[in-house]
Amino acid sequence: MNAGPAMNALPAIGDATAIGDAPTTKVVPGATPLLRVRGLSVALPDFSAPRGLLGLSRAPLRPILQGVDMELSCGECLGLVGESGSGKTTLGRALLRLVAPTAGRIEFDGRDIAHETEAAMRPLRARMQMIFQDPLSSLNPRRTVGDAVVQPLRAYGRLGTRDEARRAAAMLLEQVALPAAFASRYPHELSGGQRQRVGIARAIALSPDLVVADEIVSGLDVSTQATILLLLRELRARLGLAIVFITHDLSVVRVLCDRIAVMREGRIVEQGTTADVFAAPRDHYTRELLDAVPLPDVERGWLDPLATAA
Repeated sequence: MNAGPAMNALPAIGDATAIGDAPTTKVVPGATPLLRVRGLSVALPDFSAPRGLLGLSRAPLRPILQGVDMELSCGECLGLVGESGSGKTTLGRALLRLVAPTAGRIEFDGRDIAHETEAAMRPLRARMQMIFQDPLSSLNPRRTVGDAVVQPLRAYGRLGTRDEARRAAAMLLEQVALPAAFASRYPHELSGGQRQRVGIARAIALSPDLVVADEIVSGLDVSTQATILLLLRELRARLGLAIVFITHDLSVVRVLCDRIAVMREGRIVEQGTTADVFAAPRDHYTRELLDAVPLPDVERGWLDPLATAA
């Protein structure tokens, strides 16, 4: 398979598209969710625990996630929020099987992948991708930007000649509003926002169904955050992406996500539509989170003036 048909399926981003309120996904009653999690638990080695006189004993396991239940429909955006150490990133990685669960089910498109072998997971990984928090550390400093964004296509045998790779890189960079000339640059030559766009381009290269975005705007200034969020929302609408958006910024969740799941100490303590959770939080911890963060009144279409900058 060559890169042409796969890459041509990606629509171009309009330079002047104005986006108002966060798009709301209509969930069809009785439809099978793209992602269904039941009783998910994860325990990881606790290397800070005492390990005997010589430190030769195996590190004990510490529970990170405990009995997590959640669902995500096709094209839906779920905001995963909570304080640092609540288990948000571990849950995101577990959903993609980057972390092995100790118990529970992770059903992706109706198939339980919680305990699948790595060989069985390989074809599924093309349909699930991750955008990492720190693009500089997730990009190989010795690879050009063009090499980085087409690497998923190369790994799945969807590239042939160098010319195909060059065209694919240019088209992917176009999807995230970066010039094709950036393909020859290295990560250290880009700004933080530009590197994050490269990370997004790499994540959408294989046209996935599910993307986990882990604190992708936390290290950016406010104006750059807004352009990245606008880009993500437009890609979601155009490509039909289902997104798990991990963040501690409730104001971002308020304008981006259809639903919210609030995490505390490895458990989801509240879930609901964004409007319902903000208007009438049921759990006391959710109320504490909302009270602790100054949330401005977000006006309709607050991202619109930045549409041309995306």
